[in-house]
Amino acid sequence: MTMELSSGTRRLLPPLRAKTLLFALIAVMYIYVLVTNETFLIDKADPEWAHIAPFKVWLLPHGMAAAFALFLGPFQFSERLRRKYLAVHKTFGYLYIAGCFIGAPLGIYIEWFEERLGATRSFTIAAAADAVVWMFATGMALWMIRSRRMQQHRQWMIRSFSCALIFLEVRAITVFFNVPEKFSETVVWACVVAAYPIADMVLQVDELRRQRARPIQVQPRA
Repeated sequence: MTMELSSGTRRLLPPLRAKTLLFALIAVMYIYVLVTNETFLIDKADPEWAHIAPFKVWLLPHGMAAAFALFLGPFQFSERLRRKYLAVHKTFGYLYIAGCFIGAPLGIYIEWFEERLGATRSFTIAAAADAVVWMFATGMALWMIRSRRMQQHRQWMIRSFSCALIFLEVRAITVFFNVPEKFSETVVWACVVAAYPIADMVLQVDELRRQRARPIQVQPRA
């Protein structure tokens, strides 16, 4: 027979609310980075334009593709969208994949271009590492869904989106904590290294929540 959930289980956050809080936090990070780090986009007099002038022809498709992936990523975790509008879910998913496989390689090229202008090679290597782990996770997510392994697809999509968020995390951390420029490489590498572990931590917490939310099965007395 099936028993009701324990009172301790009732105190857990419902799945939708927990997910909403997480993505609300990510939305705040979106806005914070736009306001504090990307304001040059609406200010033609900003000196940042002179800095990006040599590679701006590559920066636009890179920025647009990566921004597309960052915007569409959260929709891939909407159960309501997947249930009611499967075609939209699939379309957003393929657009996310396109954003990843266009934005990530161009990010490597841009960092390599900046290296020729005086930036350190470590940033180029970090950009390459970020691109590789992001594309790998996204490719695995695509493979899993094509193989109809839904649970594994979801797991790899979480890892993929965790890698996509590195762009925001680096800028949010360096600005919020006023990190000196000489330590910015450390922040970049820390975010790259932490991407998969953070994603797997989310997966473990989600699995624990699911286990504790399952009804308790009790064998009937003889």
